Amino acid sequence: MTRIVTRPVPADPARQLHQQGIAPLMARLYAARGIADAAEVDYGLKGLLPYHSLKNIQPMAARLADAIAARQRLLVVADYDADGATACAVAVKGLAALGAVIDFIVPNRFEYGYGLTPEIVELAAQSRPDIIVTVDNGIASVAGVEAANARGIEVLVTDHHLPGDTLPAALIVNPNQPGCEFPSKNLAGVGVMFYVLMALRAELRARGAFQQQAEPNLGELLDLVALGTVADVVKLDRNNRILVDNGLRRMRAGRMAPGIAALFRVAGRAAHKANAFDLGFTVGPRLNAAGRLDDMSLGIACLLAGDETQALTLAQELDRLNRERRSIEHGMQDEALAVLSGIDAEQRYTLSLYRDDWHQGVVGIVASRLKEKYHRPAIVFAPGDEGEIKGSGRSIPGFHLRDALDLVYKRHPQLILKFGGHAMAAGLTIAEARFDEFAAAFESVARQLLDSNTLTRTLETDGPLSGRELSLAVAETLAAEVWGQGFAAPTFHDDFHIVSQRVVGDKHLKLRLEKDGVQCDGMLFNQVEWLPQTINAVYQLAANEWQGRKELQIYIQHWRQPG
Repeated sequence: MTRIVTRPVPADPARQLHQQGIAPLMARLYAARGIADAAEVDYGLKGLLPYHSLKNIQPMAARLADAIAARQRLLVVADYDADGATACAVAVKGLAALGAVIDFIVPNRFEYGYGLTPEIVELAAQSRPDIIVTVDNGIASVAGVEAANARGIEVLVTDHHLPGDTLPAALIVNPNQPGCEFPSKNLAGVGVMFYVLMALRAELRARGAFQQQAEPNLGELLDLVALGTVADVVKLDRNNRILVDNGLRRMRAGRMAPGIAALFRVAGRAAHKANAFDLGFTVGPRLNAAGRLDDMSLGIACLLAGDETQALTLAQELDRLNRERRSIEHGMQDEALAVLSGIDAEQRYTLSLYRDDWHQGVVGIVASRLKEKYHRPAIVFAPGDEGEIKGSGRSIPGFHLRDALDLVYKRHPQLILKFGGHAMAAGLTIAEARFDEFAAAFESVARQLLDSNTLTRTLETDGPLSGRELSLAVAETLAAEVWGQGFAAPTFHDDFHIVSQRVVGDKHLKLRLEKDGVQCDGMLFNQVEWLPQTINAVYQLAANEWQGRKELQIYIQHWRQPG
């Protein structure tokens, strides 16, 4: 069952936005998303939150400046997802531009797991660094930092994840650490590193480092910051929207890293029309494929590539890995659905699945697909180390996945060997022999925390559009905004008359729709059964370009019979 609700629109903010010069439809959309002043959708870089309130950022900038002056060797230790890869590229490019001696390593997820572990420190020590700089990890690396300190290697932690009860013995910049007063807690790991570079540049400026040379333009890194921010699905508050908007502008102007340009090219997307959807659903997955199936060093090398030829070669390999990832994912999803066909998923509050031939790098994506299909928290496991299995979970609104796992951990000591994450996604390790016990414990916790209302899928829309608003101009206006997590892309719902319909590509419906005398094309993906003559549809507008011609197209997300 799916419930369709309309976002409430506060009248006063909508009116004020319109009086400030914003068109009525956009004023309505912004007001429904908590915007009350036109200044909140001004994405000039001058609107970025200053770095000064990030706890420890000035001591870290001073320490890095000292290291640069002393020619100490810095080694970046990165995470193996798109945020970690872009954060690593930003760190390497930015620190090198500011004069550092810099290199990087990234753990292979299948050999070392996540974060700065003692094993990674041992690997890092082979490069003989003076300082390790973590990006997009480190806040939970208590043992790893201890191992580094024991070897005489200093650690500087830059991260954005939630801390545990104990912090590592290192200098930490993380907006989510205790005592940090930075107003936005939503920076991605790449955003945190970008802020560290801004503070470092200011420190070097104060020391007179740029009297004989030009200051590096850190704005040249914003394409990487935008990609990592969107791909990590952090909340797009105003500060993140500023970072993403300016990165997208660089891409549209052709001033992006050769690696990002190559990823657009192999994905068949036009970089001059780049939007947040492209970053989240075409470029980001190709970068992530390296960490899921192989080694994220390949993805970082693509982002750091200095010329188009090298970048294209690496991007083509990432594209191949992404196709392989999709094939593995589809096979696992089909197998998971076959397992679930034997049970009534509607009577369950959670879905926990495991097979000993599933791929560890793809379990999170499969969990996400199951969550979307059944609107239930889902955790999918694959084999890990000997006798252990590793799971990746995705949740639904109203169910904090990490907190739920914490309850299981406290009620059943030793059942979960380790876990971490946040409200909507989490990872964990358990003993293979205790999978059934875990599934029952997780289901029991969910039955205490969830109810039928939470388990009913809700589609929140922005209501109907007039025939006049069903236009290419409106679609292009919407495409220019930075929509994403926490700042949802507009969806609408209306009754449409089906003028014509046909199957295309053997699995999609191509439609001609009519409302209030206005006709336009529509697409309903992954359905071949014909629709009734009139439908009530939840949809998005798109500016479709084909053979040099642009036209409005409607993408239908959900439909039902009117009434």
